[in-house]
Amino acid sequence: MANVQLEFQASAGEADPQSRPLLVLGQLHNLHRLPWAQLRGKLQPRVSEEIWQAALSTLNPNPTDNCPLYLNYATVAALPSRVSRHNSPSAAHFITRLVRNCLPGGINRCIVMVCERSEVFASACALARAFPLFTHRFSASRRTEKKTVIVEFFLVGQNNGPIEVATLNCLASATEGVRLAARIVDTPCNEMNTNSFLEEIKKVGKDLGIVPTIIRDEELNEKGFGGIYGVGKAAVHPPALAVLSHTPDGATQTIAWVGKGIVYDTGGLSIKGKTTMPGMKRDCGGAAAVLGAFKATVKQGFKDNLHAVFCLAENSVGPNATRPDDIHVLYSGKTVEINNTDAEGRLVLADGVAYACKDLGADIILDMATLTGAQGIATGKYHAAVLTNNEDWEKACVIAGRNCGDLVHPLVYCPELHFSEFTSAVADMKNSVADRDNTPSSCAGLFIASHIGFDWSGVWVHIDIAAPVHAGERATGYGVALLLSLFGRASEDPLLNMVSPLGCNGDSPDEEMERDSKRRRLV
Repeated sequence: MANVQLEFQASAGEADPQSRPLLVLGQLHNLHRLPWAQLRGKLQPRVSEEIWQAALSTLNPNPTDNCPLYLNYATVAALPSRVSRHNSPSAAHFITRLVRNCLPGGINRCIVMVCERSEVFASACALARAFPLFTHRFSASRRTEKKTVIVEFFLVGQNNGPIEVATLNCLASATEGVRLAARIVDTPCNEMNTNSFLEEIKKVGKDLGIVPTIIRDEELNEKGFGGIYGVGKAAVHPPALAVLSHTPDGATQTIAWVGKGIVYDTGGLSIKGKTTMPGMKRDCGGAAAVLGAFKATVKQGFKDNLHAVFCLAENSVGPNATRPDDIHVLYSGKTVEINNTDAEGRLVLADGVAYACKDLGADIILDMATLTGAQGIATGKYHAAVLTNNEDWEKACVIAGRNCGDLVHPLVYCPELHFSEFTSAVADMKNSVADRDNTPSSCAGLFIASHIGFDWSGVWVHIDIAAPVHAGERATGYGVALLLSLFGRASEDPLLNMVSPLGCNGDSPDEEMERDSKRRRLV
């Protein structure tokens, strides 16, 4: 999968499935609406219309099903016929599974995705997750040929015209961002250290014509970033705060995406055990998602000021490591007594959101992080957890998740009841809760919010992606599609507007013009 090039085309053309293997994928009722004339050139002479109809009649998805059409060269697969209200109508997770299990092998392959127009974006991002980029398998290093998977969408239902070139370009940008994020998360720390991550940021900046701002090592300490510096000061590769800024003319508001970039988390001196430490290369998933989404959304045209803030560190052990009982002064000016060095993500993010508020003047701050193991218990393996000071944005996150396939579910937001968990006798707060049975994922998010203030007038959104950042031993690129969808209203791209929480048809042209002349509301 590592050397697979994913191409989205309006028409994949005709080919014998023996020379270009084919997977036809969709909900069963949609597959029945696919005209044989649309498929004939991709299946003949190996598959007749009678065989195609017979295959459809055998499918009984529970929740999915598949049937070979011709040896291992052509397959039809059915998605769940219906999904529950907390799932994506696109059945995105099942798309990824079916592609991994049912797509025939070969150098040049084709997928025909049958769906409604509203499901195209989520379906494309789900397809991208089936083709991870990172591998160090010896067999893969010996292969020199480039594999290609061509994806063609056949639209059913309302607005089922042909796919526009602009839509294909958006899908290419979005899936490139998903695969970039997944590659970074899959790469181990002996390669993806803070130096390497900074190079990834610089590369994206170069592609977009943006020079990143980088504050690093002792300069962090001198400028008051006690959270990032304290977490990363024991590592061989020093910690850093990096910022990519997109500031277009005519912007009406400022948005900051803050990503947790812990390239490896040993737990520090509160060290993890042998069963909980493996996999901690994924602790940079929030920063990776922010990078992939920033690249995609700027390429597609973003109308507001957008800052991507990366809080990079390796939580290591050594003579300079932070100790439990140490007190750090964070960028907000607040003091934190360390009672658990394995609660480090909130420390770096606290500096990141404070910087976004104080230095960048953000109106909307969203932080994304693999923050707590408790998230997987609270909202499960597939749904990230959202915590926010704004009810409209909480609802918008859920809707955006259903629209794009990166599912989200709310956490309790109640600082007046929960923030007392961080009470310290000698500092403004501790960094870890007193009672781990008292909604720890919510509390962890509240720690971050406290460094911009619970009375801050702007919008703060926290997305905990600890569980959905991976599926098994592979990264998912979670978060890229969610950010693109959630902030689609500020995009110039029609598809991203459509999958945004309000959609592109929510306002009349006059209302839209009046809104843009004042302040562009995203939800």
